[in-house]
Amino acid sequence: MTIFTNFLFVPASKPERYEKAMVSGADLICIDLEDSVPASAKDSAREDAIDALKWLDLSKTAVRINGIRTAEGLADLLALRASDKKPCLLFIPMVEHAVEIEIAKSALGVGTGGFVPLIETVRGLSNAIEIAAADGVAAVMFGGGDFSGELGVKMDWEPLLTARSQLVMACAAAKVYCVDVPFIDIANEAGLADETARVKALGFHAKAAIHPSQIAIIKMGMKPTEAEVAEAKDALAAFEASGGAVIRHKGQMLEVPIVKRYQQILASA
Repeated sequence: MTIFTNFLFVPASKPERYEKAMVSGADLICIDLEDSVPASAKDSAREDAIDALKWLDLSKTAVRINGIRTAEGLADLLALRASDKKPCLLFIPMVEHAVEIEIAKSALGVGTGGFVPLIETVRGLSNAIEIAAADGVAAVMFGGGDFSGELGVKMDWEPLLTARSQLVMACAAAKVYCVDVPFIDIANEAGLADETARVKALGFHAKAAIHPSQIAIIKMGMKPTEAEVAEAKDALAAFEASGGAVIRHKGQMLEVPIVKRYQQILASA
């Protein structure tokens, strides 16, 4: 699977932005056929997205289709199936049951590196463990906008903390990436940095962006700090020197579960 800590949504109806997005510094771009495209432009946007797959770097290009319970979503899948060029990841919105991944996989055929279902409803969250564990799922994304709308709350940290925590645990159980919703206040760089730090601490692996200016902040926030890397190297060296035995290191106990976290820090660095 393509490794990423950030990705940039690009409206499929704005093909002039595709190349700009590709050179934005984002780990991945996601051509969006869903929310950012008005109903009247769905057909032309789909054509533009399929055409762009012929020249874009497919190892860094994902596509978000419309929900597969909609006619537009089925049309998206069939268009991608007919294309000899496939995105590295396929984002599927409003997923509520694992069977939806099976349907998408069957309809699409071979060629896509993995699926990223979006959990955007309470029903979807209640089935998140099964969805995350479905065959072909590479990551799961939290759709905080629709989720907050269903709850009738602001898209703030506190009202969505429980949902985020539950999704992280579901992804951990399935051993797949956990991706956070974009921060919608584009001008609020401090707010984006703060939320990125919070989701990283919670266990998310990546965060979406809706503007190129957000990429650098997300990259910096999701990357382990120099202090974290130094601490991990020091602890792993001490544990290796002990022969893998439980030891006390700088006042703290070092054992396999703690060491595993340090290994993950170095891997992500």
